[in-house]
Amino acid sequence: MESMGVNPFFWQGRRVFLTGHTGFKGGWLSLWLQQLGAEVVGYALPSSTEPNLYAIARVEEGLQSVMGDVRDFEAVRAAMAAAQPEIVIHMAAQALVRYSYDHPVETYAVNVLGTVHVLEAARQTDSVRALVNVTSDKCYENREWLWGYRENEAMGGFDPYSSSKGCAELVTSAYRRSFMEASGIGLASARAGNVIGGGDWATDRLIPDILRAIGQNEPAHIRAPLAIRPWQHVLEPLSGYLLLAERLHADGLRWADGWNFGPAEEDARPVGWIADELTRLWGGDALWERDAAIQPHEATHLRLDCSKARSQLNWHSRWSLADALSGIVDWHKAYLAGADMRERTLYQIQQYCHGDHKDD
Repeated sequence: MESMGVNPFFWQGRRVFLTGHTGFKGGWLSLWLQQLGAEVVGYALPSSTEPNLYAIARVEEGLQSVMGDVRDFEAVRAAMAAAQPEIVIHMAAQALVRYSYDHPVETYAVNVLGTVHVLEAARQTDSVRALVNVTSDKCYENREWLWGYRENEAMGGFDPYSSSKGCAELVTSAYRRSFMEASGIGLASARAGNVIGGGDWATDRLIPDILRAIGQNEPAHIRAPLAIRPWQHVLEPLSGYLLLAERLHADGLRWADGWNFGPAEEDARPVGWIADELTRLWGGDALWERDAAIQPHEATHLRLDCSKARSQLNWHSRWSLADALSGIVDWHKAYLAGADMRERTLYQIQQYCHGDHKDD
């Protein structure tokens, strides 16, 4: 099995400490790592949604799960020391923009201090050789440019969530230069676009909101149909994280940097286009309408320049946006039909790895 340069032989028996394994992205990555034969210890709070991918796909069957909060440094340190991982992938986060307006203290505590705790725990664990800190495309100071942001652009953020991810990037840079380089630990940050896929039931996120409305036979309410985002299937950035971890493990000083993992230029699409395409694929009476209520600030234009990952890591998108949306519809229709969703999710991972473009 090979995907975007990911080496399946590298991961066999590899000890991995993954924070956020109960979340949407973490669940997909946990299953992929299990399929690759890695020995995974997950550290996270219980899933915040019901239903959730972690339970539905029985993610816990193939890993050791530790329930804990990244805001608790001693708990993080103890769990990592017990796991003795070679690779740490930090994905635990408060990941919602609108939630951050209502809970700014929690957002900064989880996303900034939680990152400090994971990096410090890794620094104190002798087995660690590589660490990938997953932040967000929203870490950049958004100037509403029509072109993509490169890795050397300024950090920033209008809302607490975006700002917290910019702060997490600054923390990563400081730890890299102050501690990790001298310790021989390869520390990199990964910035992905708007990630979509089956099994996401988060609130105030476009795809889950549309699917919930379809399930209730109601029109989906869309806040900003003209806003442009870099949409990508969840497996796209995950392939980048795995590839980056491999490179860090082999030569940490060379690859320790910030990296963008986003879609092709043509897949940076308006929200309204996504809503049109998803409701068309679903069929029946699925439809959407614009939400007329006053909304808090969100960026209008946001794109990533991923030429660095393409040229240096040989990382490329494999699934188009059309493939991603088709996969989401297939996944959720299988769920509603009572299919085994662990098998279905692993099957989609296999499809992605083998280069297939949509479910049969």
